[in-house]
Amino acid sequence: MTVITKWSSDLTTLSRVELLEKIRAQINERRFAHVLRVEEKALELAQDKNVNLEKVSLAALCHDYAKDRPDEEMIARIKAGDYDQEMLKFGSAIWHGDVGAELVSEELGINDAEILNAIRLHTVGASEMSLLEKIIYVADYTEAGRDFPGVEEARQITAVDLDEAVSFATKHTLQHLIETNQKIYPKTLTTYNRWVAKL
Repeated sequence: MTVITKWSSDLTTLSRVELLEKIRAQINERRFAHVLRVEEKALELAQDKNVNLEKVSLAALCHDYAKDRPDEEMIARIKAGDYDQEMLKFGSAIWHGDVGAELVSEELGINDAEILNAIRLHTVGASEMSLLEKIIYVADYTEAGRDFPGVEEARQITAVDLDEAVSFATKHTLQHLIETNQKIYPKTLTTYNRWVAKL
């Protein structure tokens, strides 16, 4: 796999080393390794598709930028910002996409709308998703370090049909939430209705 070592200046002024240092300072080592694997998987999925590989790289590397932020900081940002206040009931697994996009813009200076939307949507998806958004959503679910029942099937589907991979990831994430009696964020159901139920 070819790693993107330099991005266009209109996407970021940071070098790869500088960006990785900033990301590493915000997340734990296990998550940092995950981020690198998501980039690898995302770039693999993006090959031979009409998508900007630099944007794929940046979105993948930054997608979990806010995952390890203190709850207090995230709650304060949600309450003060233009966010769906319903998020407050659901915790960091939901928060870190939306809030993370804002933090990536503020702290890393990455302001490309497509990259920020891919970061926003990587947790719960949406009824309408761009190619970049689908790549990050699916790469996060199927990266090489993932080890859960069904992940190999997910990888096989991903290699053939990205839309079907979105459907598979959404359906099985929802099943897991139901089986473990977890709360379900309403936007997850919107994604399910579009990509699984095909409404």
